[in-house]
Amino acid sequence: MDIEKVSLKEKFGKFNDYWSPKIVGELNDSYIKLAKFKDEFVWHKHDDEDELFLVIKGRLTIKLRDKDIELNDGELVIIPKGVEHLPVAEQEVQVMLVELKSTVNTGDMSGSAMTVENLDWI
Repeated sequence: MDIEKVSLKEKFGKFNDYWSPKIVGELNDSYIKLAKFKDEFVWHKHDDEDELFLVIKGRLTIKLRDKDIELNDGELVIIPKGVEHLPVAEQEVQVMLVELKSTVNTGDMSGSAMTVENLDWI
């Protein structure tokens, strides 16, 4: 077993596309993913999975139907399964996600133009 550290700065430097998570590790039945967000995603929910958003750099708004959650560097939120949400980033934001391996980024809106079916390892 080869155990190595992961440099988030190095990994974020390897891609520039938005809303396309990259896998940087596995933790039990979950993937650790990095993504860059900019502009608005799509309203969606995950029926069977909770979703963790950890802001590494920047500012992220998670819109819920009844309120907005503002996240800055070093802050995280866990969106429970079944809760509709809309990530929005006015400027580029770097985010780490922890999600079950089966999680599709667009949840119940799978098949939309924003859906990423095959995730890249970086």
